[in-house]
Amino acid sequence: MKTSHSWVVVACLCALDVARASADFGDPLSGLSPAQVTQFDEGLDAFQESETVADGLGPVFNENACVTCHLGPGAAVGGNTTRLETRFGTTTGGAFDPLVALGGSLRQDHGIGTGDGTIAFPPGCSGVSFAAEVVPPSATIVAGRRTTPLFGLGLVEAVPDSVLQQLANTEAQQSPSTAGSVSLVTDADTGTPGRVGRFGWKAQVATLHVFAGDAYLNEMGITNPTFPDESCPQGDCAALSCNPVPALNDDGDDVTHFADFMRLLAPPPRGTLAPSDTEGENRFGQIGCTNCHTPQLQTGPSPIGALANKTFAPYSDFLLHDMSSLGDGIQQNTATGRLMRTAPLWGVRVQATLLHDGRATTLTAAILAHDGQGAAARDQFVALNQTQKNKVLAFLASL
Repeated sequence: MKTSHSWVVVACLCALDVARASADFGDPLSGLSPAQVTQFDEGLDAFQESETVADGLGPVFNENACVTCHLGPGAAVGGNTTRLETRFGTTTGGAFDPLVALGGSLRQDHGIGTGDGTIAFPPGCSGVSFAAEVVPPSATIVAGRRTTPLFGLGLVEAVPDSVLQQLANTEAQQSPSTAGSVSLVTDADTGTPGRVGRFGWKAQVATLHVFAGDAYLNEMGITNPTFPDESCPQGDCAALSCNPVPALNDDGDDVTHFADFMRLLAPPPRGTLAPSDTEGENRFGQIGCTNCHTPQLQTGPSPIGALANKTFAPYSDFLLHDMSSLGDGIQQNTATGRLMRTAPLWGVRVQATLLHDGRATTLTAAILAHDGQGAAARDQFVALNQTQKNKVLAFLASL
């Protein structure tokens, strides 16, 4: 099988990854100015803050703080947990239907109940209790989604759209059977169409500010200038007449602080790299894994010096690929149920579960679950002898 990016593998072994330096999990980027460190700290405060009903939490939500889902490894902030959120939908006339009228496609699995006593419900709402949503019986597609780690996302955001578009073109020329496609989205902040998405399992978000605003609304129920409309509990928009905090919940400050935290968060530090891991990385490229898990990318100009023109090693092209049975069945924007964004592999050594739904608990299981455009590389891995497999796995365990 033709390997499109084997040259990148060699470069990755030789190049100094200045973007990683010696930062640990949860640390800010190296080389920030004092003012930028303050931005990071303020962002960390917002990231760790627990929202209350008085703050606008809910009325349906998943968790009351960003850090609840983005925690680890250990006490480090910015990673992920084994918690899954639920997406659901069905097909109608051959097309994906997110069942918006029934609360889809994201299930919010907490409700504020009758509130926490910090604020009164509107008149006429005595006895109203907001309950957790459930997956409706009409849903024929149900998918679990792991929280994506936040480490190094400022570097990912700083890659110009044109670089990812060119990468898609290069893949189409050099390895057409595994070529990815860019996810083109409309920037919710500006209304600008044609931005290249790179965040989320479907690459459905192009910028960290939009990512933050979306999370505040959909995960915590906190409305904000980018997403000012409350989620209708189980699709029942009339129930919002009893929303105890109907006004805009966040004026944009917390969303901006959260975006700053992500933007200035250091990438995962590389683990110990033994000589055998180098051989394993070469084999990783030879069997076709780097056709999608691109070892290195480079940022463009940035007003943040620590992000400007940096080479970094995410092991992802951040493009959409047809994964066939490994797709989650959910459509978001133009990403169909079979299309999934290539998951970055940096930091994979500290993740307890793997793949979008956490079904794999070992690297081998994650590889064997690959399908569609990942099937050929999977089969080549299976064909390796045990020594060769072990070297590939040792390399992955160093990321």
